[in-house]
Amino acid sequence: MALSVFTRVPLSNGLQIPILGLGTSCNGGYSHEAILHALNKCGVRHIDTAKRYGCEEQLGKAIKESEVPRSDIWLTNKLWPGDYGYEAAKKACLDSCSRMGVDYFDLYLMHWPESQQHGRSNREVRAETWRALQELNDQGVCHAIGVSNFLVPHLEQLKEDCSVVPHVNQVEYHVYQQPRQLVEYCRKEGIMFQGYCPLAKGQTLGDPTVLKLAEKYGRTPAQICIRWSIQKGIVTTPKSTKIERVRENCDVFGFQLEDLDMEELNQLHDGRHVSWDPTNVE
Repeated sequence: MALSVFTRVPLSNGLQIPILGLGTSCNGGYSHEAILHALNKCGVRHIDTAKRYGCEEQLGKAIKESEVPRSDIWLTNKLWPGDYGYEAAKKACLDSCSRMGVDYFDLYLMHWPESQQHGRSNREVRAETWRALQELNDQGVCHAIGVSNFLVPHLEQLKEDCSVVPHVNQVEYHVYQQPRQLVEYCRKEGIMFQGYCPLAKGQTLGDPTVLKLAEKYGRTPAQICIRWSIQKGIVTTPKSTKIERVRENCDVFGFQLEDLDMEELNQLHDGRHVSWDPTNVE
């Protein structure tokens, strides 16, 4: 399949999520111009944010200002653990909708597998929170629901405790962090795997293998890493507040990495995390 910025891949509920998106974050600030450029000049139709990032209101204004129809944009938001629990989760989701000036989210994720509720097990709180997300899904407030930073044991417990399997699991993913067992598990269970930090917060950009391939293909190191990720079928959301970087990160469709080069990048895995590591969360 030829990939483009408009390529969408199917979730288990039949919805189609754009394979490339734009991440937003509290790290590095917020850029109104970068969001508008991504939507109006680069054709980006997938925006990923979270309550924790603190930019919901600005992002909502940028989406309106872009004049791209809301129905054309895939908007993901995330529920912070401080809002876990049945009633709190529902309220937090509706409050996020209100701050962003939207009626629904295309995708709503539990941000982290660990709860902040003392005296209760993480498993119990996750299941209770997930039931709230299932109801929001049934009510159309969230068109798809999922999790972020969940590992196989967390997903297995959710499967045992609840009736709906997450549509998406969003996890750190780059050439140094390739959780192959988790990717395989998600594919087997019909959970779309989405990767964040595709550039490992810049650590990949000076890697000798990446630099060699950038020269071979006449591309930048960032483009090699993002292309590798989407070419593996991973929904990928690089983030930047700089317009030229946003443009660069979206320009990954005019070439294809050869199989041997894909394999060389696969061999760079060393297990390092540049973001949160959920390994010890029960």
